Amino acid sequence: MRLRQSVHFFLLGMFVGLSLSGLILLSYTSSWFSGTDIVSMTPWLAPVVWEGTFDSILIDSIFKQQNITIATTVFALGKYTRFLKDFLESAEEHYFVGFRVHYYLFTDQPEAVPEVKMGENHHLTVRRVPSLDRWQDISMGRMEIIEKLIKNELANEADYIFCLDVDAKFYGRWGAESLDRLVGVIHPWFFDYPRDQFSYERRPESQAFIPAGEGDYYYTAAAFGGSLADVHHLTKTCWEQLNIDIANSIEAIWHEESHLNKYFLYTKPSKLLSPEYLWRDISISADQVKIIRFSHVAKNYAEVRPNF
Repeated sequence: MRLRQSVHFFLLGMFVGLSLSGLILLSYTSSWFSGTDIVSMTPWLAPVVWEGTFDSILIDSIFKQQNITIATTVFALGKYTRFLKDFLESAEEHYFVGFRVHYYLFTDQPEAVPEVKMGENHHLTVRRVPSLDRWQDISMGRMEIIEKLIKNELANEADYIFCLDVDAKFYGRWGAESLDRLVGVIHPWFFDYPRDQFSYERRPESQAFIPAGEGDYYYTAAAFGGSLADVHHLTKTCWEQLNIDIANSIEAIWHEESHLNKYFLYTKPSKLLSPEYLWRDISISADQVKIIRFSHVAKNYAEVRPNF
């Protein structure tokens, strides 16, 4: 009887531990994307979050007991301010509803920020940043700003942070199932491609260089997150590597995204979010993606980006 009770307590302890780690996985397949099959765990045992792999009520209740705050950075410079209204309104409908959220919006046009009603315990702080002539510099400069924000301000203000692109809109739940120590989002254009077709930086002269035959997944820089300490280390490292490249007059093929992929190759994410959490266009479907939670919006890049 005592042995049976011990086994029961052991199994209960394992379940609670896995729950607290976000490892509530209800399905698993042994191959990467094949037809409609999905993988819900990486070779290094990090969960890959898809619809049907988590219990939203259970995982929300676990994290709500911790009274956590999620900081969220958004950058809207130049013509990208036009995307703010849809981003913020849809976020308030779907993003960490019922949790404490603090958006940090960086823009060169604070006067263009729309009035959007924030939900309970949701707050928006607007910060002015200089205008830039190249969209590449806007994109790469985010790493420095996020690193400094975490280092100088967030230690006593938040528990987790997500960094999201503004030219996107929420269409479904994004909640506590996404939280973990270091979180990467699988790129929606490469999630079903073989590794040799990933758009890694292949020039050895760049700090973002990934040799042929190496790599796990291709991650998007449009959405990533985790604990303050882990995201601080990520952004600090990427910014340092970007500066080395600048000093050597080289720019990685996909700028900070190339450096992010290099970082994730050698510092594995503790959780991956499926392309449900950053899709390429709401009008495009794929068999494996049953729900679109967050998606880029269709746009004319030549019209909205400087120097495109």
